Amino acid sequence: MAQCAYCKMETFLYDCGVPVCIQCAEGRKAESTSPTTKPEIRLVLVNRIVEATTRLSAANETFSAVMSQVPSGVPHPDGTQRIHNASRELDAAREEMMKAHTRLNNFIEHGIVPEDLKLSSAIAGAGGLRGPQDR
Repeated sequence: MAQCAYCKMETFLYDCGVPVCIQCAEGRKAESTSPTTKPEIRLVLVNRIVEATTRLSAANETFSAVMSQVPSGVPHPDGTQRIHNASRELDAAREEMMKAHTRLNNFIEHGIVPEDLKLSSAIAGAGGLRGPQDR
């Protein structure tokens, strides 16, 4: 398992070949420019689902690989920690995917723009994009 290039936390996630944890990856995404139209916001949210699904698949493969190394059902002492780490990463990936789906659903069904994608209040008011307080 690699260490995040920014905070040194262990991670399975990579961004352009650079190991990065979820928190640092989300922080870096928030620093990028915000989308300005409904189609751009939808595209960002769909891309996050794709990224989360890819991460979930990788975490699932890692978990399966770790579990396959324990044929007798009784893991080696350090194997227990590897199983625990792989399980936590799989759980985090599932949570990330569920969050991505919820954010897209809230945007499509209710017009709620996630906080990290919100535009300035002037643009949001003029363009009809709503935040949770506008429901």
